[in-house]
Amino acid sequence: MSRADALPAGALAGPAGTPRRERGADRGAWAIAAAPLLAALTALFAVFLTGFDGRSAMPPDVAARFYGFFLDRYPLFAFALVYGLVRILAAMLAPGPASVARRLVGGCIGLALVLGLSLHPTFGGLVLRAGFGTGSGAFLNGTPMAIAYTLGAGAAAGLFGLATGLGARLAGRPGPALGGGRWRRVGRALRGWIAGFLALWFAAAVIGLARDAGFGPWPRRPLDARDLVVAAGLLTLAALPHVVLVAARRRPSRRPG
Repeated sequence: MSRADALPAGALAGPAGTPRRERGADRGAWAIAAAPLLAALTALFAVFLTGFDGRSAMPPDVAARFYGFFLDRYPLFAFALVYGLVRILAAMLAPGPASVARRLVGGCIGLALVLGLSLHPTFGGLVLRAGFGTGSGAFLNGTPMAIAYTLGAGAAAGLFGLATGLGARLAGRPGPALGGGRWRRVGRALRGWIAGFLALWFAAAVIGLARDAGFGPWPRRPLDARDLVVAAGLLTLAALPHVVLVAARRRPSRRPG
């Protein structure tokens, strides 16, 4: 190939360090996106290794708030809560234009919002109560069980997503790109919200099926190896669409030329 033929190819390639920087940015985006799932799986392994269950010593007030119907019926929500909290922490620590003050204040508000909606008045908070109330109400009114369950999962996902999304935004997560006209920006924002809601809706539907998938009676007894495998598989399957979505949002846009 002649030097004249090689010149345009070199020009299109851009600076020598650009591909390396793009690969580094991609890895950073995936690390930020996957951190909450890794934290949830780490919490699951910690529960398995320590044998933590309902008989473990806990302050009476904490035990009264933590144990009950919703933990028994939806045990994997305990690890989904870890996912939501670490999602906000990841937004606080991720690179971006937000100031340190905004990250600290907004992050604390976001964490308090997720904890409040998930644990008040007891475990599950308004999140699981909204899902259970919506699903059971629909079923009692003659809706088929599968549709009622789906509606309940959507209600829980909407409230949980509102808390985590708003918390991450307050903690410094960048908003939609500012390029284009006003309606284009609105459209991008709506697509992002809808995609995030659908990903969390899928996640809520998956983790709600833990007992049906063979997950044991934890916290009434410690986790065994089978429970660990089932829970890890369900958590990974549930979170994967949201992880991919967050990574795609954070990947730098590539412009030709």
